Amino acid sequence: MTNPVHRTILLFDIERFGTRDDVEQAFLRRLLYEVVDATLLAADIDETARLRADRGDSVMELIDAQASVPALVKTLLTETPALLHNKNRMIAAGAQMRLRVVLSSGYVAIDDNGWVGSDLNHAVRLLNSDPLRAALKERADDSALCVSDAVYQGVVRHGPLGVRPDGFHRITIETKEGPTVAWLHGEPGSGDDPDEKREDHEESAPRSRPASVDLGNASFGGGYVAGDQHGVSGGKVKGDVTMGSRITERGERE
Repeated sequence: MTNPVHRTILLFDIERFGTRDDVEQAFLRRLLYEVVDATLLAADIDETARLRADRGDSVMELIDAQASVPALVKTLLTETPALLHNKNRMIAAGAQMRLRVVLSSGYVAIDDNGWVGSDLNHAVRLLNSDPLRAALKERADDSALCVSDAVYQGVVRHGPLGVRPDGFHRITIETKEGPTVAWLHGEPGSGDDPDEKREDHEESAPRSRPASVDLGNASFGGGYVAGDQHGVSGGKVKGDVTMGSRITERGERE
């Protein structure tokens, strides 16, 4: 096994691939390669800076750490959806392709059987997560993008040209290794973390302030209640009531 090296990890997975027949699957795989190659070309990532692994219904790309991650994020947000739209509009609805996309990073080693590393496992967990699956299912878009917390904190949150951090929202994904944080592009949906949506609602909701009320000499009509009152409950108070002291007609306080 080689020594681990740091790489940008890019994953694409075709939605509902297993429901297609063999002819459709072969067609979708060719279509997927075209989209992936065009995406990386648009991000100015040379073929010599890439290693590809085929997983049937998905493609994994290990990209040299020197390649621009901000340019890749921008391309995934703009060029990839446009490429998918242009291809899908030319084919029948039943043969169209929709993609889950994950951008992550970490250390990966290569052995005789392929790639290995916990960071790669983490990226695959994001790709197969319920929030990402639900996001693509609920949206009319042809793709849904999820980035790891490392990519968000290191690149996205700084708002490089063409990337808006507020277009992403935080999600928590349950994995075999425990809860992990990631960031999903687009509006929150029903498959997202309910705790996150509740926090967002609490932050955006107006906070009521208790009114400051001075009850000194406050009156309701001409009657009054003087002194300390305790245990008034369950009944009715009839007539005019003054909270505090009563002022007589001569201007004296009783």
